[in-house]
Amino acid sequence: MVKAHRLRPWWLAARLPSLPASIGPVLVGSALAVREGVFSLPVFLATLSAAVLLQIGANYANDVFDYLKGADRQRLGPLRVTQSGLLTPRQMLIGTAVVFALAALIGAYLVAVGGWPILVVGTLAIICAIAYTAGPFPLAYHGLGDLFAFLFFGVVAVMGTAYLQLGKLTWLAFAASLSNACLATCIIIVNNLRDIDTDRLAHKRTLAVRIGDRLTRVEYTALMIAAYLVPSLLLITMMPGRWGLALPLASAPAAIALVRDLWRTPRSPALNPILGRTARLNLLFSVLFAAGLVLS
Repeated sequence: MVKAHRLRPWWLAARLPSLPASIGPVLVGSALAVREGVFSLPVFLATLSAAVLLQIGANYANDVFDYLKGADRQRLGPLRVTQSGLLTPRQMLIGTAVVFALAALIGAYLVAVGGWPILVVGTLAIICAIAYTAGPFPLAYHGLGDLFAFLFFGVVAVMGTAYLQLGKLTWLAFAASLSNACLATCIIIVNNLRDIDTDRLAHKRTLAVRIGDRLTRVEYTALMIAAYLVPSLLLITMMPGRWGLALPLASAPAAIALVRDLWRTPRSPALNPILGRTARLNLLFSVLFAAGLVLS
């Protein structure tokens, strides 16, 4: 039996507080199947497991490759296990490969369910998760991290989940995905806002480094507003009279408090609690949105 203290570095590297970014889209996409009466529990569990493993694999890869590129020398965010010496780069690389292999193993079942489109999406997800901080053109180092989060933790995740359950792509799935896309990007924004100075020194040209402090805060505010506009617009246009879609608005006070606190907090480790709260808001919003879709 593996001792608990030996597992602790792996739990730390997994960044469990960030996992709502992968859980929320699966809830929303699956809710679309429930409302159509074609929900499959085995597909749901497999999709959720694969999504979480993909994010953990991405977190592991970021931990080790940021260290190898020197981006963690003046760490302001949560503990990085490679930088702190809790795990060696070799251990992290092996762990990353194991997690992605487990995701691929579950993905094989999902490919059997959804066919070649799921194979393409799953392969791209793994490639982009690694390329986020690794390879000759690391996405995060060229200002593409926000776009990656928007697409893979929002549009692709919700639509892919819905496709696995429904066997088709729908405009409703695309529209519903935009809220998760916005909220997942907000998580990345807080992280990159906090690290503007250290990322600049490490030549990590995130979007926050490129556009600066103030516009990064504006980006967060705009995406937070957009996330709440999505169910409101669905209620007005595609699903009039389906008042369950108003449920996500119950989380609006938390969103308002987050925007207020982000503008009041300087670039420092003091942004770390806002990072965690943004991730939790993503999950709360997703639960409410999923419930609203089912009830509508």
